[in-house]
Amino acid sequence: MASEVTYPVDTDQPYPVIRLSGVLAPVDAAGLRATVLDVLAMQPEAVVIDAEAVRLEDPAPARELAGLVSETAEWPAGRVVIATGHRDPWAASGLVVCPDVAGALAQLGEPHPGDRRQLTLQPVIGAARRARELVTEACAQWDCPDVCGPACIVVTEMVNNVVAHAKSEMTVLLARLGDTISVAVRDGSATIPRFTGPVSPTAYGGRGLLLIDAVSDRWGSLSLHDGKVVWSLLPLDQVGEPAGRPATGAGIPDPARG
Repeated sequence: MASEVTYPVDTDQPYPVIRLSGVLAPVDAAGLRATVLDVLAMQPEAVVIDAEAVRLEDPAPARELAGLVSETAEWPAGRVVIATGHRDPWAASGLVVCPDVAGALAQLGEPHPGDRRQLTLQPVIGAARRARELVTEACAQWDCPDVCGPACIVVTEMVNNVVAHAKSEMTVLLARLGDTISVAVRDGSATIPRFTGPVSPTAYGGRGLLLIDAVSDRWGSLSLHDGKVVWSLLPLDQVGEPAGRPATGAGIPDPARG
């Protein structure tokens, strides 16, 4: 049976508002997850789910939403708030429930757009260099020079992986999250990177994830309906760099340059 639930996203508010309407049945849990995840993948500070015009037939979609919020707690760490006068059906989500969208936006307060950066790039030579420039500019504006070098290493490896393998348009996402800086790249490939530990000294390639793992506090990935996001969290109190790598973007080779 086809779902009659709609999930339009209102981006004309201080935070994205997903406006649900119709009857939300267990079969719709996957659609709700995909919509919320797609919005979260652009790393907003918060997302409001307007559930005033939707009827929840079963707690399964609410439980799915709770699992998604837990899955994205480290990245992008965006707050998810439900706006509805019908609090009880959404109790299974464990999320904050406000009586309406206006109340949800008021509770969230004003956004801090200066703490977010994003850049769309094509999978071409020079993409990694432009991504490093974005990182350098952001770290200077955020007054966190110590993390610039590690962040440049991470974004270089992520972007070069897209250029060499995914070969799709990508979005570089940076954010200041408490005592960390997040670096993420969204692309159009569903292939999830797998980290299997150190590679043989004689192996060709395969060291990108090793470098990301070496300088990151935590890193991971999210599968999306149209690809994936690979993310890394870097502590602001970074001191030193991995042996053999430069402290800034200068000299880090792009794929075609070897």
